[in-house]
Amino acid sequence: MDLGKKVASLRKKNNLTQESLAEKIGVTRQTISKWELGETSPDIKQAKLLAAEFNISLDELVNNNTNNVLMKKVSNTEHLATITIKMLKVIGIILAVVVVFVGVYAALMAWTPAATTYSGEINPYITADAALVSAHRSGGGIMPENTMLAFESCMNSKDFNTDIFEFDLHITKDNKLILLHDDTLDRTTNAVEYFGYEDVKPIDHTYAELRELNFGENFQAEDGSYPYRGLRGDKIPDDLRAVLLEDVLDKLESHGKYSYIIEIKDGGENGMRGVDILYDVLKERGLLDRVIFGTFKGEVTEYVDEKHPDMLRSAGIAEVLKFYGAALLNLDLGEDSFKYDALQIPANQYRVVRLGTKKIVDYAHRYNIAVQYWTINDPDEIERLNDIGADAIISDTPDVAYKIIKE
Repeated sequence: MDLGKKVASLRKKNNLTQESLAEKIGVTRQTISKWELGETSPDIKQAKLLAAEFNISLDELVNNNTNNVLMKKVSNTEHLATITIKMLKVIGIILAVVVVFVGVYAALMAWTPAATTYSGEINPYITADAALVSAHRSGGGIMPENTMLAFESCMNSKDFNTDIFEFDLHITKDNKLILLHDDTLDRTTNAVEYFGYEDVKPIDHTYAELRELNFGENFQAEDGSYPYRGLRGDKIPDDLRAVLLEDVLDKLESHGKYSYIIEIKDGGENGMRGVDILYDVLKERGLLDRVIFGTFKGEVTEYVDEKHPDMLRSAGIAEVLKFYGAALLNLDLGEDSFKYDALQIPANQYRVVRLGTKKIVDYAHRYNIAVQYWTINDPDEIERLNDIGADAIISDTPDVAYKIIKE
């Protein structure tokens, strides 16, 4: 048996998914998959970790021929490591600079100078004082992400308040929108065990089927424990099952008046169909003015602009780059140069594109654009971004953000 097949066999024998084994070894799930398919091989250090995890000797894991291959690979890797790292750093810097200049060029070509101060109705998401506190994935650092339990923990807390709830949506086989960040259910639930295969996608199953899963399966508490792992069948509480868009909105609106950042994760036709469903749900509940829609899919952004222009939305990736170029040059643009209502951005990207600056915030406000930073969990960074005028801090730990910003 070759090494890849042996790793796959031992993993399954030990009741491990590719993702859980990857976490233990310190690699990605894709790396484990490539090992098992024979596309690549683990190095000696990784092979030793695998052997230890499977409770066997290194000799049992690899035969002599494989071991020689691994030793040669390690030798070559060590020889090339320094050069590779330096090359990657240089390439990264070059790419970042190219991106910046492309953005600047696009800004110069696409826009013409006009008014310097916005004169229309002020964007309600621009805050005059402290930043708003947004619970990222419903407060996934406190309770299992995108679950009703997480929402309830934020809503009912006596120690902090949440201004904005941020969550992600995927469409199911029966055209329901459920809360889920990843493209698959593998990381957060027991889907692999329940369905018997990996890379379980919502689009392949009905909402009723997904309600059978434990969405708190892999949540790790602050003390390192997994308090909800192993719950199955009737023992899974309702607040740890799949959450339907309509249900979470009704729950939140019955408790108070919140704002929302909602991202459709699907692309293509699924993403567009998801947008239509989302739009109808929001319009029916009178929530269009309290939701900022987001997506990383360019075709979905274009669809929203064409079919649902009354939806508030954040900038897409290309739009962020154009904005960054314009801000760097302090271009004097027209009031209607931007189609979006908010920048939902990281503070620093690729160490060169620095979006977390007062210059960026001030330039955005000049054109009536709110600036909302994700995913900010470091207390010092929360304080810094609040000080430069950020309109919202999107954090896995809204309790920490609240304490820093509001108290």
